[in-house]
Amino acid sequence: MKILFTKTIDAPLLSKELGSDISAQCIEVIRTEPVQTAAFDLKNYSLIFTSINGVRSFFKNQFKPNEDFTAKNYNKIYCVGEKTKRELRKYGFGTFKVLKNADTLSRFIIGNCQHEQFLHFCGNLAIDVLHKDLPLQNIRYKKIIIYNTEEIYPSVPEKYHAAVFFSPSGVRSFAKLNSLEGMKIFSIGETTSSELRKYTKGKIFTSEENNLASIFGLIKKEL
Repeated sequence: MKILFTKTIDAPLLSKELGSDISAQCIEVIRTEPVQTAAFDLKNYSLIFTSINGVRSFFKNQFKPNEDFTAKNYNKIYCVGEKTKRELRKYGFGTFKVLKNADTLSRFIIGNCQHEQFLHFCGNLAIDVLHKDLPLQNIRYKKIIIYNTEEIYPSVPEKYHAAVFFSPSGVRSFAKLNSLEGMKIFSIGETTSSELRKYTKGKIFTSEENNLASIFGLIKKEL
């Protein structure tokens, strides 16, 4: 059985998780580049990160959050996903709140954080949930584009029994020149699954959590 992963995953991990009965191939469907941005004062803002690339580009541009919660104007950090949380930890910063996707983060902010003002450090193709929802509730929100994502539209002539997708932009990039029909489709999280439904009427197997452990568990269960 052959399965396609639409991003590069370490071969030893694939071998460990999938065993010898499943042949896995990885192909990159998007590429990201940091955007050079002059760092500015973050005073009085809460910070939002929805991806690892957003975290990396933020610190590459020499931004310096104030995480001292005893200070009057410290920066609360909100993030989406455990991977993003772990990336922040690498730079020595914790998180005030971690939610599983942008929808749940939006609902939490609307319900609990009406008086905060937010800066969202993200890519040019970040989904617009926060941008649409928060201003409607009179919550001050600004999107800071700190990296660019490019959809590279690979042509994949080889046939696979299954394919795994990790982001809406990855779905769009793959689907432009390739069909999703005739394969089992696995998706890391509901946001990616929503994009996949635009391109196939087939069943989409969606992981409960936005991480590799959850998607591997789902693949082993279904294949």
